[in-house]
Amino acid sequence: MTYKRVLLKLSGEALMGDKPYGIDPAIVQSIAEDVSKVVDQGTQLAIVVGGGNIFRGLKGSAEGMDRATADYVGMLATVMNAITLQDGLERTGVPTRVQTAIEMQAVAEPYIRRRAIRHLEKGRVVVFGGGCGNPFFTTDTTAALRAAEINADVVFKATKVDGVYDRDPKCFPEAIRYEKLTYQEVLSKELGVMDGTAIALCKDNDIPIVVFDLFEPNNIAKAVSGQQVGSRISNNC
Repeated sequence: MTYKRVLLKLSGEALMGDKPYGIDPAIVQSIAEDVSKVVDQGTQLAIVVGGGNIFRGLKGSAEGMDRATADYVGMLATVMNAITLQDGLERTGVPTRVQTAIEMQAVAEPYIRRRAIRHLEKGRVVVFGGGCGNPFFTTDTTAALRAAEINADVVFKATKVDGVYDRDPKCFPEAIRYEKLTYQEVLSKELGVMDGTAIALCKDNDIPIVVFDLFEPNNIAKAVSGQQVGSRISNNC
């Protein structure tokens, strides 16, 4: 495998499948099976999961809820997703630990950097829930932050599209997909791959980002092995 330690970012929406909201068990099981193949090859893997399938802070803020309060509710939603992923992974035989930035010791460990690294070294998947513990930060930023903290080789952003486009491919069929980009190009073109804080964190710590289609079979394993999937963002094209 090309990468020894990987941070996988999953959006909450990805867990919905074709449902209007909530969690599709079939999607969770599919993700778990793909992850198990990667872990069996010896790659250390951590996951950051969003909560948009249950609650999104910005939406709540737009409807009148205090933004900070809405973001805290969103953080709790990510913990629900993290525990669900843990269940799916362990049913496929992958030892998993959930760590949360907001302490809730009855269901998960508190986030402790050294403990997370130790779990990875022992072959366990670590799922980070609760965002980064503070409002006004997205789970994209959390993914970049945790990747830097655990010394990950790469950030994988698994989405519903097969890479980064110059415009929304759902609205514009003629949209062009990029195979390689620099961090600066993503920021200057406002491509919306991840929020600006997340891109800046990866840029400062020289952590490449690979964006690919989560629902293409074996894409996680292909990305870990260094095959060309989706779009790659790094300091050098």
